[in-house]
Amino acid sequence: MLTDLFESAARVQAVRDGPAGTLLEAFAQALVHDRYAALTARRHFRAAEHFVHWADRTGVPIAGAIGPALERFDRHLQRPGRCSHFGHTFRLEILHGTRLFLTHLQDVGLIDRPAVERTVPPLITEFDQWMQQHRGTCTSTLLNYEVHLRAFLIRVNDQPSTWDARTLREFVLEGTRTCGWAAAKKRTTALRMFLRFLIAEGRCASALEGAIPVLAHWRLSSLPRYLPTDDVERVIASCDRTSAVGKRDRAILLLLARLGLRAGDIVQLRLYDIDWKQAWIHVSGKGRRETRLPLTHEVGDALVTYLTSGRPLTDTDTLFVRSRAPFRAFASHCAVSVIVDRALARAGVTRPSRGAAHLLRHSVATSMLRHGASLQDVAALLRHRSVTTTEIYAKVDVTALRRIAQPWPEVQPC
Repeated sequence: MLTDLFESAARVQAVRDGPAGTLLEAFAQALVHDRYAALTARRHFRAAEHFVHWADRTGVPIAGAIGPALERFDRHLQRPGRCSHFGHTFRLEILHGTRLFLTHLQDVGLIDRPAVERTVPPLITEFDQWMQQHRGTCTSTLLNYEVHLRAFLIRVNDQPSTWDARTLREFVLEGTRTCGWAAAKKRTTALRMFLRFLIAEGRCASALEGAIPVLAHWRLSSLPRYLPTDDVERVIASCDRTSAVGKRDRAILLLLARLGLRAGDIVQLRLYDIDWKQAWIHVSGKGRRETRLPLTHEVGDALVTYLTSGRPLTDTDTLFVRSRAPFRAFASHCAVSVIVDRALARAGVTRPSRGAAHLLRHSVATSMLRHGASLQDVAALLRHRSVTTTEIYAKVDVTALRRIAQPWPEVQPC
């Protein structure tokens, strides 16, 4: 694949005859496969070539640890008398290309990945397995639980049968003094789920679950943050429908604003989740509960436009991929929030609260209620397990609330 980057036969032969020529040629093939632009691919290849030349001259093993090698190479790049043959490219660009090269060597097995030492207490390991088997809990949720459970197990022994209610309550109350309500709520949830696992396994008294206090937070006390319909349309219209990025972003925004999908739902969508003949889209939400939602003409047309003229060629079956090489799936749901945040900025719409992607989910629920939909309809679209979760949106339906509002009683003057 060197011929895809360089037209000169002498240049290609020089690489092959040089140090680590086989490794560099394999790296060039990987860059071409990942569909990097020719200029970018050559820049990354030049950085890898620079690193190989320096490693060969200084005796640093290419197959050694990545971290120490990069640190030494970085110190070399900061010296005034560095390799003049490779010009004066920006140091960070060289380091980025070198890191891509070394990561490629890891991917093909030529460099061992550093072992990540992560000791998990046996009780937490068993708890994770139980939660995945019986409740379908995802890994990210279990990692959030683990933070609090590790802190709890430090304070107690590893014999759940000896735990008492006082220790549990003190641990929860300590969280309320050192962190906010949301973090303290996660602590109580993690501890409660942990106790349910132990109770189900017969390792502790069943009454211990009742010892965990419920934190004071009145249900439906807050209002859902949402955007007016006009602002939502401005956000969607802000996408450039002539560019590949704009086509992708518009399809994502429509899925959020019309079907009420979560950012995590967008990341998990696959090509086979769309049933074009029956006009359905299959979504795997919280708890891995699979649901199908109707695929409207507007959303379907946006997806077709993206798939036919906006989505780059890639081996992955993920529906939405990065717009820059390497063309892979989004790393996390945060990428969707960034897309929404940028669309809000382009449209000149100010966010009424934190969060971006979930703001559109709240907006579609609010809009449905104001147009006469019932709470059951909204709950079905948002895939709430219980309609009580959807009741919070009733408070923003001002039109319906006016019908039941009572006049304020007149107060007779003294």
